[in-house]
Amino acid sequence: MARQLRAEQTRTTIITAAAELFDRQGYESTSLSDIVDHAQVTKGALYFHFAAKEDLAHTILEMQAKASRQMTRDMDSRGYSSLETLIRVTFGMTRLAVEGPIPRAGLRLAAGEIEVRPPMPHPFTEWLDIAARKLAGAVAEADAHPDIDVDAVARTLVGLFVGIRVIGRALEPVALQPRRTAEMWHLVIRGVVPVPRRARYLSLAARLEREIGAG
Repeated sequence: MARQLRAEQTRTTIITAAAELFDRQGYESTSLSDIVDHAQVTKGALYFHFAAKEDLAHTILEMQAKASRQMTRDMDSRGYSSLETLIRVTFGMTRLAVEGPIPRAGLRLAAGEIEVRPPMPHPFTEWLDIAARKLAGAVAEADAHPDIDVDAVARTLVGLFVGIRVIGRALEPVALQPRRTAEMWHLVIRGVVPVPRRARYLSLAARLEREIGAG
């Protein structure tokens, strides 16, 4: 049991070290030797868990995808409206990115640094599906204009969400991501939500930004 626990701890250490380096300097610029040095493990320990750098990258992508799905399930179980669920999911993902390197590295990898291997769906495909489903629900619940093109809005929303994080990584501290997510929602809400319902969702976005900042 103790040996298994140590092996799991070593695996976690390696994944975290790889994520920190992939996030900071990119997949191509990170070598296995870099990861070994950063994780402070032996090459034998790394190869015991991962046969290649690509396997590490895909593990990070899978962990990010699992976290996104779990976040959506958690929000779905709480009885929120479709639009509130979607807003909370994006802020939840933002919180994870602020708190740890795996979501940040996963985004960078998904944005073109590595080809996603089947049968794993591309993370952005899953995000588009979540956004489209929740926006369709928002239309049905009268929280979005009935004539919106749900797929077009979903593509725009995911493009904004990915884009502000990519730009932010290059230009500003990760701690500003909650503010950028709130700014994104202030624009989307004003374009999608009927006037009588806007105040509720604008207030929600502002509150979630403050909660992440306070955390």
